[in-house]
Amino acid sequence: MSRGTKSWIVYASLLVLFWGVWGAFSSEPNSRYGYPNEMIYIIWAFTMLIPAYFAMRGNTFDRRPIAAAYGLIAGLTGAGGQLLLFHALANGPAYLIFPLVSLSPVVTVVMAMALLRERIKRLALVGVVAALAAIVLLSIPSGKDDSNSHGPWLLMAILICVAWGVQAFCMRKAAVVGVNDATTFGWMTISGLLLVPVAFVMMGEFPSDAPWQAPALTAVTQVLNAVGALFLVMAFSRGKATVVAPVTNALAPVLTIVLSLAVYQTLPNVWGTLGIVLALAGSTLMVYSDEKSGESSVAPGAADDGADMSPAPQKS
Repeated sequence: MSRGTKSWIVYASLLVLFWGVWGAFSSEPNSRYGYPNEMIYIIWAFTMLIPAYFAMRGNTFDRRPIAAAYGLIAGLTGAGGQLLLFHALANGPAYLIFPLVSLSPVVTVVMAMALLRERIKRLALVGVVAALAAIVLLSIPSGKDDSNSHGPWLLMAILICVAWGVQAFCMRKAAVVGVNDATTFGWMTISGLLLVPVAFVMMGEFPSDAPWQAPALTAVTQVLNAVGALFLVMAFSRGKATVVAPVTNALAPVLTIVLSLAVYQTLPNVWGTLGIVLALAGSTLMVYSDEKSGESSVAPGAADDGADMSPAPQKS
C-alpha cells in the first residue's frame, strides 16, 4: 500500500488535535468576559489569513471558475452556517440544536455516495453508523438549556446541518476536479471575510468595554480553529468523504472532552461517555476498513507532500 493511501489519516489526526484543543477553550472569551459571539466570528475570519498565507506559499492559485465555485460554496456554507448558529442559539434550546446540527456528516456521506460514487464497505458502514451516533451523543449538553424555544430555530438548525454537510462535500469535490488545497482554502478565507459586515450588523455595536484578554484569547483559540480548517481541506483531498467526515466530526469532540476533564475537572455525562466509546470504535473500524481495502482515495487536487502520486491539477 502506498503512503499516499494513508496520508489522509495524518491530516485528519492533526485536525482532531487542533479542533479538539480549540473546542476545549473556544467558549472562554464569551463565558469569562462576555465577549460577543459575532466578534469571535470576526476575529476568526481574520485568523484564516494566517494558514491561508502558508498554504499559498509555493502553490499556484487556481483561477478556473470551477475552483471559485466550489471554494466559495464551501466557504459561504461554512461561515454562513456559523453565523446562523449564533442566531439559532439565541432563539432555541442548545440541547436540541446541537444534536441536529451534528448530523451534517450524514449529508456529506449521502452526497458523496450519490454524486461521487464513493463506495463504502460493510465494516466501514458499521463504523460510519457508530460515529454518527457518537456525534449526536457527544453534542448533548450535560445540563438542559432553559432557553425559550420560540422562533424558527428548528428550521435554522436543519439549514446549518445541510450547509455544513454541503461544505464538506464541496471540499472533496473540489479536489476531485483538480483544485489544489491552497486554492480551496483561499476561497474559504475570502468567503469568511465577506461575511464580516454581516457579523457586525448582527452584533449591533462594537464591544468597546471588553478587556484586552477577550480579543487576545479569542485570537489564540481561533488560530487553532483556522489551522484545523486547513487540515480538513487537506484530509478531504486525500481521503473519501464517506470516511473523513464521520471520523473527524466524531473524534474532535472526544479530545475536547478529555481536555475539559483534565483542565476543568468536568466529567462527561452518560451520553458523552457512550459517545466517546462509539466514536473510538467507529473511527477505528472506518480507518481499518479503508487501509485494508488498499484503494487509493487521493484526489488530483491533493498537494504533492512526498507521498501522493496524483496527477497535477490542470492549469487555467
